[in-house]
Amino acid sequence: MARKFLYFVALLIVMAIAALFALRIWSAELTRFAFVPRGAFETQPALRAGVYEDPAMWVSRPGTVDDPAQYRPEGMPAAPQGKAYVFFIHPTSYLAREHWNGPIDDKDTRNRTALFVRGMASAFNGEAAVFVPYYRQAAFGSFLVNRPETLKARAVAYGDVRAAFRAFVAAIPADAPIVLAGHSQGALHVMHLLKDDVKGTPLAARIVAAYMVGWPISPLADLPQTGLRPCTAPEQTGCAMSWLSFADPPDARLMLDTYRAEPGLDGMAKGPEPILCTNPLTGGSAPSAPGSANLGTMVPSQDLASGKLEKRGIPARCDERSGLLMIGEPPDLGPYVLPGNNYHVYDVPLFWANVRADVARRSEAWLAQHRNARPGPAR
Repeated sequence: MARKFLYFVALLIVMAIAALFALRIWSAELTRFAFVPRGAFETQPALRAGVYEDPAMWVSRPGTVDDPAQYRPEGMPAAPQGKAYVFFIHPTSYLAREHWNGPIDDKDTRNRTALFVRGMASAFNGEAAVFVPYYRQAAFGSFLVNRPETLKARAVAYGDVRAAFRAFVAAIPADAPIVLAGHSQGALHVMHLLKDDVKGTPLAARIVAAYMVGWPISPLADLPQTGLRPCTAPEQTGCAMSWLSFADPPDARLMLDTYRAEPGLDGMAKGPEPILCTNPLTGGSAPSAPGSANLGTMVPSQDLASGKLEKRGIPARCDERSGLLMIGEPPDLGPYVLPGNNYHVYDVPLFWANVRADVARRSEAWLAQHRNARPGPAR
C-alpha cells in the first residue's frame, strides 16, 4: 500500500511538472483557447445621438455617486485641486467569450470596470474632473488573434469612445486644458482619438499630455500620426507617456507577435524598432531610475476593492532592445500577474504616486503657458 501511495504521489508530481511545462510551451495557445470568442461577430448599431448626455453612460464624471475615479488610497493625503479635465478610457473588463463586444449593462463587467477605474483613473483625480465613459469594449479574447472580427469589434468600441469624447469636450469649458489617458484597450482608443479628433485641430493646443499605458506604440508607425512627441522632460506639455511593465525574466512574445502583425496608424508595417517607452519615474527624461525615485506604489487588496500607498522601492528601466519597462525582481502585488512576468494590471498602481505628480506638474506647466485658462469646477 505504501508503495502504491508513493507511485501515486510520483504520478501527481509528474503531472504537475507536465502541466507547468505545457503552460510554458503552449501558454499562448491555451490563452487563446480560454478567451477568444467562439461565436460569429454580431453587427452592432451605432449608439443614438446624444446618448452620452445621460449620466448613466459614464462610469465617472462630476456628480457620480460613489465615483470610483475619485478613490484615494490609504496613505494619500488630499491635494489641492488642479484645473485640467481628464478623459480616461478604461481597459478591457469584458472577459467572456459569448460576444466580440461586451454589453454595456453586463453586471460582472461593470463591477470589474469599477475596480480598474479605482486602481488607475484615481491617479488622475487631483485634477478638476475625471470623465470615464462606458463603451461596448472589444472582448479580451479579440486582442489575442488577428481576424476580421478583431477589427470589427475594435471599430464598434472606438465609435462609442469617439462619441463620448465629443460629449466630454462639449461639457467642459472651451479653453480648459485636457489630459487624455487610457490603459490597454483604452490606450489604443486614445491613440486613434488623437489622430482623428485632435491632431490639426484647436484641441491640439489644449492637450496637457496623453498617457497611453499598457498598449505597445510604435515610435515610427504610430506616434507621428497622433501629432505628439514622446515626453522627454517632467514639465513638458503636449507630449505622450507610454510604458508596459514587466519583471525579470520577461516573456512578451504573445503581446509583441500580435502587435507586430498589425499595421501602424500610418497603415504601414511596423519595423523591428523598440516600442515607445517613457519612464514614469522620470517623466521620460531618463530611461532608467532606481527604486528610490518611486514615490509610492498603490498596493491593492486581494479583491482589488481598495489599496494602500506604500514605498516599495520598485525601480523602472526602459529596455533599449524591446522598449519594455523593466521593474527588476517580481514584486508581490497580488495574484493578477499575467504569464511572462507581465505586470499589465499593475501598470499604473506600480507608479501611482509618480503618475499623480507627473500629471500635476504638466498641468501647472500648461497653465503657466496659458494664463487665461479657466479654473475647474469644485467637487
